[in-house]
Amino acid sequence: MSCIRPWQGHHHGTGGPVARRRSAAAGRRPVRRDGLNRQILALAVPAFGALIAEPLFLLADTVIVSHLGTDPLAGVALASAVIQTAVGLMVFLAYSTTPAVAKHVGAGRMAQALAVGRDGLWLGAVLGVLLAGLGAAVGRPLLSATGGSGQVLEQAVTYLHWSLIGIPAMLLVTAGMGVLRGLQDTRTPLVIAMAGAVFNVGANVALVYGAGMGVAGAALGTSITQWLMAFTFMVLLARKAAHHDVGVGTTARRLTALMGVGSWLMLRTVSLRVALMLTVVVVTAQGAHNLAAYQLVMTIFNVMAYALDALAIAAQALVGKETGARDLRAPGAAGQEERDQVKQLMRRILVFGLWFGVVTGLVVGLVLPWTAPLLTPDAQVQRLFAAALVVVAVGQPLASWVFVLDGVLIGAGDARYLALAGVINLVVYLPLLLVVHLASLAQMPGLIWLWVAYAFGYIGARAVTLGVRVRGDRWLLNA
Repeated sequence: MSCIRPWQGHHHGTGGPVARRRSAAAGRRPVRRDGLNRQILALAVPAFGALIAEPLFLLADTVIVSHLGTDPLAGVALASAVIQTAVGLMVFLAYSTTPAVAKHVGAGRMAQALAVGRDGLWLGAVLGVLLAGLGAAVGRPLLSATGGSGQVLEQAVTYLHWSLIGIPAMLLVTAGMGVLRGLQDTRTPLVIAMAGAVFNVGANVALVYGAGMGVAGAALGTSITQWLMAFTFMVLLARKAAHHDVGVGTTARRLTALMGVGSWLMLRTVSLRVALMLTVVVVTAQGAHNLAAYQLVMTIFNVMAYALDALAIAAQALVGKETGARDLRAPGAAGQEERDQVKQLMRRILVFGLWFGVVTGLVVGLVLPWTAPLLTPDAQVQRLFAAALVVVAVGQPLASWVFVLDGVLIGAGDARYLALAGVINLVVYLPLLLVVHLASLAQMPGLIWLWVAYAFGYIGARAVTLGVRVRGDRWLLNA
């Protein structure tokens, strides 16, 4: 792919003398606490709304398909697990573009910021086509290998194949959200995501029941919705690019460079996924009651994680912008002062995260255990659920620390360290899982110790590796 139109960045602050003077001036400005809280909330609150839109898509499919019968519902659950895992590994499309775009914004190089965003969309499209092709080739064997058989397998294959149409759009949406976050805009992704969620419900009902397409209709409705969202992102960003004379084409070299950063973030994501998958393996061996209770507790944990992810996204955008606006490699005291200003921003976001962890911990530990009868009629699962929630509640401040620092380092572009630290964290977690598994404890102690291993062993390992990194300046010098 070659550039369709020359990149005219030199007319719009792409690194000339004016831009460098603007950047230097920005670097001398201290991080002001006045208004910083509003900046954090202005980015984090809309980001939270956009993050929960994707689960709403899945929830809509689940509720609509549930009226078709057990086999269709089981098939959708099986296929959705495969799709979400594959798409989840591509989250680096957002996490790599957000800080890269934000850095150029902070340095006053809007044309370069939009060029990086354009590259992110191209990479999402290319990977989406490849992923859809792979799904078409190995979808059935993969679903069969994960336990699908009979009518459940047939329903899962049908749902997967119709969903493949929307895979490129899903990755375009992921990249588009990352670009706008880098531009310090989380409200537009919220509006697009919520509009998409509403449209998705109507489209699925019409296709599943009105057109009589069954699970194929649910998948097609979601695919159409994803393409409409992707088109909206592309139109919005194309207008911004045209305003700054940025061409719509890209090059293989630029995509390779972006993929280089993304591959480290993908390795980080893989380590997180493997840790969760192995946790499920261990709890499954503890029996059906423990597995049911684990699923309920993990649902609560994931809701909290979406809110923490929103703070992490704010950290990515703000830290990325701040590192772009400052001369972090300046010699002597001047450079140290620049780096200290970014650290001050980090500490402010950490305060937000820790307070959120304390408040949500109190809610999870004191309020949510009483909701157990509403979530399950099984008395034993209720007791397991309530007991495990206490562990999750105590661990919430630690989880908040981890999520925010993760966002800070992503914002600084420290992807390689995050990937390697992810592998180390997983290595630390494996022996803890093995001990819990081999202990063969009674049901409640087994589940409690599993959550202790995850909430304090695995999350604790992440807290240590991230905390050690931000104590020095190397993460800033890599920015």
